[in-house]
Amino acid sequence: MTIGVVGGGQLGRMLALAGYPLGLDFLFLDRSPSTPAGQVAPLICSEFTDAARLAELGSRCDVVTFDWENIPVDALRVLTGRCPVRPSLAALATAQDRASEKRLFERLHIPTTRWHSVESRRELTLAVQRVGLPGVLKTRRLGYDGKGQALVRTPEEVEEAWVRLGSVPLLYEEYVPFDSEVSIIGARGQRGEIAIYPLCLNVHAQGILRVTRAPCGPVRLQSLAARYLRGALRHFRYVGVLTIEFFVRSGRLIANEMAPRVHNSGHWTIEGAVTSQFENHVRAITGLPLGSTRACGHSAMINLIGKLPPRAQLLARPGVHLHDYGKEPRPGRKLGHCTLVATTARARDAGARRLLAELAPDIRIP
Repeated sequence: MTIGVVGGGQLGRMLALAGYPLGLDFLFLDRSPSTPAGQVAPLICSEFTDAARLAELGSRCDVVTFDWENIPVDALRVLTGRCPVRPSLAALATAQDRASEKRLFERLHIPTTRWHSVESRRELTLAVQRVGLPGVLKTRRLGYDGKGQALVRTPEEVEEAWVRLGSVPLLYEEYVPFDSEVSIIGARGQRGEIAIYPLCLNVHAQGILRVTRAPCGPVRLQSLAARYLRGALRHFRYVGVLTIEFFVRSGRLIANEMAPRVHNSGHWTIEGAVTSQFENHVRAITGLPLGSTRACGHSAMINLIGKLPPRAQLLARPGVHLHDYGKEPRPGRKLGHCTLVATTARARDAGARRLLAELAPDIRIP
C-alpha cells in the first residue's frame, strides 16, 4: 500500500519513517525538491495547487494525507473519486479558518476565548468594545508558529495592528493571561475506535513551541481534555491524528486551536509512548488497528531552533535521542528536536533543565 502525503516537511518525514516498518510505501508532493521528506521517499515537485500533479499523486497512491494544515482545500478536491483523503477535507477546512474553528468549539461545548470576526475597521472598533483590551488580533487564515497575529493593549496598538494585518479577514479575541499551555493528541480509526495520548505541557517563545513534557497535568485536566477531543473526533468522523491546544487558567481549559495532523507537541511519542503519533496516524488512515498510546516513562521534547548542537554533546547524555530533519540552518527555523526519556517526572525535569541551559538558556520550565 502506498500513502501519498501533500507536504514534505519534517512531519511527513517522520510519517514515512514510522510507516516503513509496517510495510507501507510513501510518495510525497511538495513545492521544494530539498524537503526533509524527500530525503527518505520519492517526491513529486510541484505547487500545491497543480491539479495535474495532484491527480498524478492520487493515481499512484491508495490513500492521501497531509502534513501541513494550510494546503488549499479546493486544490485537494481534485483527489475526490481518485483515492480517499484522510483526515477529511471538512476537518482541514475548519482548522484553516479561525472563525470556523471557534464556532466548532462553541458547537461542541468546548470552552474557548471570547471573540469577534473582523472584516473592516469599523468591525474592529466594535470587537474591541465588546471583547475589551488587551486582546489579540489574528488573521483568520495562514497563521502558524505565531505568524499573522498581534497582541494589542492600547487603542494605538489596535491601529498599528490594523495597518499591518487589515488587508485580509481577521479575528479579534480576548487575551488570556494563562497559567500554562497544554495539548491533547489522539487518533481515530476507520472503525471509530479512539486512542488518546497523555496530556502535554508546552512552553512557547515567539510563537514557536520550544519544550513539551508528558505525561503532565492533573488527572482531571487529562480527562476533560480527552472528552473534548473525543467530541471533535466524532463530530468529523475523523480518521487520523488530531490535536487540540488549550490555555490553562485557574484550573480551567480554554481551547486555543486545533491541528488536523500529527503535531509538534507529540514528537516525544516516538521514544516515549508504546506507539508514536506518526505510527498511529498511518495505522488509522490505512485501516490498521490503532496501537497503545501508553507512555513509557516520562518524556521531555526540546525543539532545536536555528542551529543544531554537536551530535556528541546530546548523545553523550543518558536517555537523550536526537532527530535531525536534514534542513539548512536558518534563524528561527526548526532544524530538529531531541527527546529525553526518564523513569520519573523529577528526573525528566532536571534533565530537561540541564539540556535547556546548554541549548536555549533563555527558556525556563517550572
